[in-house]
Amino acid sequence: MTTPLITDSHCHLDFPNFDAARPEFIRRAVDAGVHRMVTICTKLRSEPQVRAIAEAHDAVFYAAGTHPMSAAEEPLARVDELVALAQHPKFVGIGETGLDYHYTADSAEIQKTSLDIHIQAAQETGLPLIIHSRDADDDMARILADGYKRAPYTCVMHCFSSSRALAQAALDLGFYLSMSGITAFPKSQELRDIFAEAPLDRILVETDSPYLAPPPYRGKQNEPSYVVHTAQKAAEVFDLSYAEFAAATEANFDRLFAKAAQWAPQRTDA
Repeated sequence: MTTPLITDSHCHLDFPNFDAARPEFIRRAVDAGVHRMVTICTKLRSEPQVRAIAEAHDAVFYAAGTHPMSAAEEPLARVDELVALAQHPKFVGIGETGLDYHYTADSAEIQKTSLDIHIQAAQETGLPLIIHSRDADDDMARILADGYKRAPYTCVMHCFSSSRALAQAALDLGFYLSMSGITAFPKSQELRDIFAEAPLDRILVETDSPYLAPPPYRGKQNEPSYVVHTAQKAAEVFDLSYAEFAAATEANFDRLFAKAAQWAPQRTDA
C-alpha cells in the first residue's frame, strides 16, 4: 500500500536541535511520506544557513523574514532585501512575520512596522506571507485587511491557535489556516471546532518543529515526520480518512505555495 504524500508547511531545520543529525531527521520525514518541508528563517542574518539546508536536500524549501519576537533586536528588513532573497528557486514564502504581544508587547510598534514591510514584499513577489500571531488578534486582523486593501496578497496563518474571529477575518481575505500539533492536544477541542468550521480547501498542516510535538510525542522534541500524527487527528476533524486529508492539504499547499509546486530538481547528468 502506497504511503500518502504530505507536506510539513512550517519547520525550523536550522535550529540547533537538529544539528547533530539533520539529514537523518529529513530522511525519516521522507520515509513517512513527508515529501516536502518548508524550513523557516526567523532572523535574516541566518538566511545563508537556512538556504544551504534547502540547497542540500531536494525535499526542503525555505522562507525568510524577521520573527515578531525578534523585531526589536534585529535590523528592520527592507522590501528590496526580501524581494532579492525571493529570487532563489527554493525560496517560497515571506516570513515568518507577524505580531506577538504575549511576551513582547513592549515592541508592538516596531512589530507593526516590520509586518507591513513583509506584507509589501509578499505583494511585490507574489509569494505567500507566513504569519505568526499571538495575543494580538485585533491589530492583526486590521493590519492584514488594510494591507489587502492596498494590494491583494496570499497568506497562511501559521500554527493557528487564535480566536474564531481572527480565523474568520483571515478566511474572508482568502487566506489559509495551518494546523499544528496544538490541534491534536486533548484539551484543544475549541480550536478543533474552529478548524471544523473552515473550508477544507484553506487548510495546511505543519509541525513548527522542534516545538509543539503532537501526541504521542507531546513534551518531546518535534520533527517533520511527526506532521503525520497531526494530520491523522486533523482528518478526524473533517471526517476524512488520512489519505483523503493528506490529498486535500497537498492540493492546498500546491495552490498557495505555487513556486514549490513548480520546482523540479536540477539534473546534473549530461
